[in-house]
Amino acid sequence: MDPEPDARPSFGVPTPPTPLDPLDAEVLGGLDIEVLATATSTNAVLAARARAGESGASAVVAEHQTRGRGRLDRSWEAPAGRALTFSVLLRPEVAPSRWPWLPLLTGCVVADVLRTHGYGAAVKWPNDVLLPTVAGGRPEAKVAGILLERVETPAGPAAVVGIGLNVHLSAEELPVPTATSLALARSSAPPSRTALLAALVEALRARHARWAAEAPDVLRREYVEGCVTLGRDVRVELPSAPPLRGRAVGIDAEGRLEVRGPDGVVAVGVGDVVHVRPDGQVAEKADGEAAEGTAGPPGARPGAPEPPEVG
Repeated sequence: MDPEPDARPSFGVPTPPTPLDPLDAEVLGGLDIEVLATATSTNAVLAARARAGESGASAVVAEHQTRGRGRLDRSWEAPAGRALTFSVLLRPEVAPSRWPWLPLLTGCVVADVLRTHGYGAAVKWPNDVLLPTVAGGRPEAKVAGILLERVETPAGPAAVVGIGLNVHLSAEELPVPTATSLALARSSAPPSRTALLAALVEALRARHARWAAEAPDVLRREYVEGCVTLGRDVRVELPSAPPLRGRAVGIDAEGRLEVRGPDGVVAVGVGDVVHVRPDGQVAEKADGEAAEGTAGPPGARPGAPEPPEVG
């Protein structure tokens, strides 16, 4: 079962005193990534610095994040050194109408980087990253989650992109049974957290820069190709309406999920999506399944996709 909205999942094991796979602060510092020994939320740290107009690293990562925040203010603590919990500051030079695509872009980047390291990663709408639980299986278990916060800074609006990725977590350390980690996804050891973090941050920066220069539909086509929600029967838990049940049939120009239900096709901009198997059982649910390094939702216009809660 998923935790209650205000619950803080217990991993059932003591937090190790030192990271299992320590981050190399010197290597990461050369990439403009600051390593913090501990932080309540990397998004909160980076957002506060940006609002204050402070110069410094444009990305921060915490060896131990004690109170990561997700949507609906859900919070929990990731074991030290077992996950990657980090935030990146971006300044999108695109029309405001394109900002809601940034969470989806980030999900594509994380999945792409994991695939280059040999993992069968895919994106679940809007930006959860899933892995198969068995070799050659369908991606169903959540390994990473993403949340964004739009902040106003002296230099103009910026996006704080928070990413949480389960790297070394054991089955006993996972917040819920339907989550997974890179260590559990295959028999060989995951890449070092330093190498993986460097690849993720550099790929995000590069894809963000290309996005600003390309036609809006380029990202949409890329996202559709890698989204495993499309073609699935889903249940969408809406914030202020009964759940919507139907078949996920498309992604519209605003990044919303199109669901064909009893009353026709409905475009969903906000909601927790549950994949449903043909037998009617839940295949995968978004909430509370991955490490989280983020704070609240972006300041997007009404109806824009809201990132899922990941903590």
